[in-house]
Amino acid sequence: MAEFIQKLEKWDTWEITCPGHTDKNPFVDYKIQGTFTGAYECKTVDGFYDGDGNYVVRFMPSFEGKYKFLVSGSFSEKILEGTFEVLPASGDNHGPVRVANTYHFAYEDGVPYYSIGTTCYVWELQSEELQKQTLDTLKKSAFNKIRFCILPKHYDYNLNEPVSYPYIGTPCDSTKLTSDNFQLFNGRAEGNRWDYTRFNPEHFRHIEECIRQLRELSIEADLIVMHPYDRWGFSLMSREQDELYWNYVIARFAAYRNVWWSLANEYDLMPQKSVEDWENFAAIICRKDKYNHLRSIHNCRPFYDYSRPWVTHCSIQRQDIYKTAEYVDEWRERYKKPVVLDEIAYEGNIQHGWGNISGKELVRRFWEASLRGGYAGHGETYMNPDGILWWSHGGVLRGESPDRLKFLYRILSETPGCGLMPLKQAWDEVCATVEGVSSMLLKIKSYYLYYYGFNRPSFREFYFDDTTEFDVEVIDTWDMEIQDRGIFKGKFRVELPGKEYMAVRIRKHQA
Repeated sequence: MAEFIQKLEKWDTWEITCPGHTDKNPFVDYKIQGTFTGAYECKTVDGFYDGDGNYVVRFMPSFEGKYKFLVSGSFSEKILEGTFEVLPASGDNHGPVRVANTYHFAYEDGVPYYSIGTTCYVWELQSEELQKQTLDTLKKSAFNKIRFCILPKHYDYNLNEPVSYPYIGTPCDSTKLTSDNFQLFNGRAEGNRWDYTRFNPEHFRHIEECIRQLRELSIEADLIVMHPYDRWGFSLMSREQDELYWNYVIARFAAYRNVWWSLANEYDLMPQKSVEDWENFAAIICRKDKYNHLRSIHNCRPFYDYSRPWVTHCSIQRQDIYKTAEYVDEWRERYKKPVVLDEIAYEGNIQHGWGNISGKELVRRFWEASLRGGYAGHGETYMNPDGILWWSHGGVLRGESPDRLKFLYRILSETPGCGLMPLKQAWDEVCATVEGVSSMLLKIKSYYLYYYGFNRPSFREFYFDDTTEFDVEVIDTWDMEIQDRGIFKGKFRVELPGKEYMAVRIRKHQA
């Protein structure tokens, strides 16, 4: 007998579970789909086989009121019909994140979304204790987006087996792997025995539970669907196998409001996949994801063509050992889309240059990116006796940057409107104003934010006009202090402490 949810909030996940045929191969030989009709929308979505004779259809309603559903397909001779009620969203339920104001993001209800992301590639495939520790850490942080993989990952500091695999079968003998030869095994290790036509529902159920737990914390799940760091053969599947995987993943995850799609991490390290393949996967998402979740693809060296119409935002890894955040305004103009620096090097002390910058440098890059109208991403790679690195396993944060990023999030959240845009002023500073305001310097704006990075001025002089009054604050971005300096007009001087990482916020005085 079918079981389904009777009531739910707008943008929550409605679900129906139906018994069906179990002969043949239910993953490929039978289909299930649902059509959902409300006063303002009608959507038809694919369902999936969830094992144990059960088929599932999920749906995310975008409006309040009564909905009708009709579930049909070759999975059963029966057609299931019924109704359910959608209630108003409450609490922190603001809907999916969308692109807003060309370069920024907002939830579907219009509340601005300022991305402070982190990376924990396979946190959900670690021990139950470590997963709980990761969620506890996230709960106390400012991170509102986390990048992680659906498939297991094999790379430095992450040579252990995952808690589950996506397919029915057996992996290769990992005892033969060492830190010296692991690169030779990427996708080539002998001994893997997988049935690529039979998914392991337990693996995907667990990821769904992680997505739900992140949703409760108001954290976006930036799902990395494919990647090259593989000893199990998943990166070498045929196009037919890839397409089956993509359709299954979308059917299972798309109805969660906090999902983003990252087609790949470091797509260019997968020479077996062509641009035609990536465009084919993108077409599948656009066709099958009825909710139009955010979509991008992440590079190692060359950028993907982010001007492609299916790309909603740029997901960028730094290409220069020193500069990345400094290019944000250039990339904004090139692509006319939000710029998210998902990897600008990580706070840590491992041997790789991408994983041993200081907390101060990471925070500087965040501020630089933010004032240039983009968004940066965090990661942490500190060596420790347990061999647990946040960037791959999760756990606890040991670095100095997370508290400072929480402080930055506070500053961003106090921005009027939706996001910052770079404003060209003095050559030795980064300045931002509110996105959408004319950049003509003759027009007085109501909000300015200046950042001086590793420079250490002992004062700065400002002039906008002779009559407008401004509230002036000096912000210590590292010590996380804000000093109110009073009200100024005309030409005025702001005294600074002559130390690094200072900012000045100037807002039009409201009498």
